Amino acid sequence: MVLFRSDAREWPLPDAPQLEAWEDYAREAARDGVLTMLARRVVQFRFPVQAGISDTAGYRAATRRGEWPAGEAPGITLEDPDGVTLALHPTPAGRVPVIVCRSRADFVQLVQVCSCRNEPEAVPPAMGACIVNGLNNWDRVARLRRRLESEAGAPFDASSWAATLRGLAPQRALYQDRLILLSSEPYSGVAAAEAGVDEEEWRRLSVLIRREHECTHYVTLVAFGAMRNNLLDEVIADGAGLAAAFGRYEAALALRVLGLEDYPRYRAGGRFENYLASPRVSPEAAGILQGVVVAAVRGLEAATEGLDLSSSAARHQLVRPLVRTTLPELASREIGRAH
Repeated sequence: MVLFRSDAREWPLPDAPQLEAWEDYAREAARDGVLTMLARRVVQFRFPVQAGISDTAGYRAATRRGEWPAGEAPGITLEDPDGVTLALHPTPAGRVPVIVCRSRADFVQLVQVCSCRNEPEAVPPAMGACIVNGLNNWDRVARLRRRLESEAGAPFDASSWAATLRGLAPQRALYQDRLILLSSEPYSGVAAAEAGVDEEEWRRLSVLIRREHECTHYVTLVAFGAMRNNLLDEVIADGAGLAAAFGRYEAALALRVLGLEDYPRYRAGGRFENYLASPRVSPEAAGILQGVVVAAVRGLEAATEGLDLSSSAARHQLVRPLVRTTLPELASREIGRAH
């Protein structure tokens, strides 16, 4: 049975413009450490995580106008700096910077710096990954200025540079970054014994699952223009992550990470409940939705039975048609007939 159609688009897509700078950053991180590199290249890392800091004049000048504070010392202190790694991970939508933290506290700090404007906002305990989308990178702006001045054969004065910046503002890919932050805790709070592996192996696999999960969201954002926080996209991204870890899609583990392993009984604390708040879903509707999710997960397992999903190309073939379907369609029809 032919499950998935290909499309006419050339895959993989080219790297985003940010990769030119991030290739340099990766080399610096390997030599000097990830935090040292980040404090040197990403101005937000010159500031501590502190209540009210985003409203200070210094923070605004740095993040809005690129006025770097003196020195290169990081503004935060990591609990386990040697446990923070950076890699430029390949995806069908080009490579993306992925930072992995061995320490939960370090992961939380990086999320607060990159996604919370250095404010100590709460990071939910169940959150083990974060896509940073649209981080202003003033190091890249400085690189762009040097290149434009070289092409012009003369430096900009203050007014001409201000006018140039206004013209560049709509081209966000020239100065805004996307990256992925990951923790290495057990995936979705599932214990190693429940996943059928030992503790050390489960932590390794959890990073792999999270990375593939978030990279799937990254691909849908770049290639299809949307990164939705809904159950369909979670089922798809979980499927890609579990397939990357195990080479196949297993409904039992996919349901466990959602808290639906004992359906129709729901395990409180599972990730399913994260998708009931906006828009608000009534308890009665939530029960119906649980059944739809369970049917979709089991249908996906049946449709992929016998397929080797260990390669990135195979998983991409899985994801491409799924992002154009709906959860009820996934639950009620064979994937191969959905598109």
